[in-house]
Amino acid sequence: MERKPTHPGTVFLEDVMKPLSLTVTDAARRLGVSRKALSEFVNEKASLSPEMALRISKATNTSVESWMNMQQKLTLWNAYRHEPTNVIPFPLSVAKEG
Repeated sequence: MERKPTHPGTVFLEDVMKPLSLTVTDAARRLGVSRKALSEFVNEKASLSPEMALRISKATNTSVESWMNMQQKLTLWNAYRHEPTNVIPFPLSVAKEG
């Protein structure tokens, strides 16, 4: 079974905040977000929003896409664990030339 991708909040906490000795309050102030919003993100209670990804990318001089890719991998991993079983495929049709 494939390993669960790391939450981007954990990456931000471990790779950015801890090495810089930033508290949640300090980092939230620098990002321009509430302490609560950042706390929920780094404690894996909230997903990474595009807005937060943009703020983090600007503050860390990294790409917004790298942060969003982390979230997308985690979101898809979770979705596959709850894959629906009641989906009926659409009938395939042959494209008509006109």
